[in-house]
Amino acid sequence: MIPRASRRLGVRLLASAAAVVLLAGCSSSTQADETTGGYVAGDGSITVPEVSEREPAPELSGETLDGDQVALSDFAGKTVVVNVWGSWCADCRVEAPAFAAVDAESGDDVQFLGINIRDSRAAALAYDENFGITYPSIYDRTGQAVLGFRDSLPSMAVPTTWVIAPDGTVAARMLGSISEPTLRGLIEDASGGGAGDE
Repeated sequence: MIPRASRRLGVRLLASAAAVVLLAGCSSSTQADETTGGYVAGDGSITVPEVSEREPAPELSGETLDGDQVALSDFAGKTVVVNVWGSWCADCRVEAPAFAAVDAESGDDVQFLGINIRDSRAAALAYDENFGITYPSIYDRTGQAVLGFRDSLPSMAVPTTWVIAPDGTVAARMLGSISEPTLRGLIEDASGGGAGDE
């Protein structure tokens, strides 16, 4: 029989390990390695493939926080900024003002679309109201929608931002919190050319 003190230590170690895994889910420097099923350290980098090497964006769709249906295909021909976020994520709160500001000043040719993961609907709606976010977010408690990017620029980091070019290809990926100037630059670059422009 295992002594009571040893059992308590084991439980504490397991709880600590679980906390580390949960915190890693919100780290801007954690990216899923889908080939091994483990995690590798990321560096908050931006990945911008050559135009000729861009892959098609996945067929994202789902129910919004407000209960409406939305799909990436609804915005065909536009530059689309897809942002994975959760109200529980500190880095998401850091970048939220930049998303609200750039969305507010963008024209009809740019669309923002969130993917809210591992959240309650009430907390997510309160987050949007607090930061002035008016664009739709797919409500995806399990994070399954994010897996659609596994064939282009995969990531399980929260936050992650992808910029989809008007031709429907993935033009950029940012791991972690993104600044307002960087966000504007990625949108401008993606909007300036499609796969056929090179």
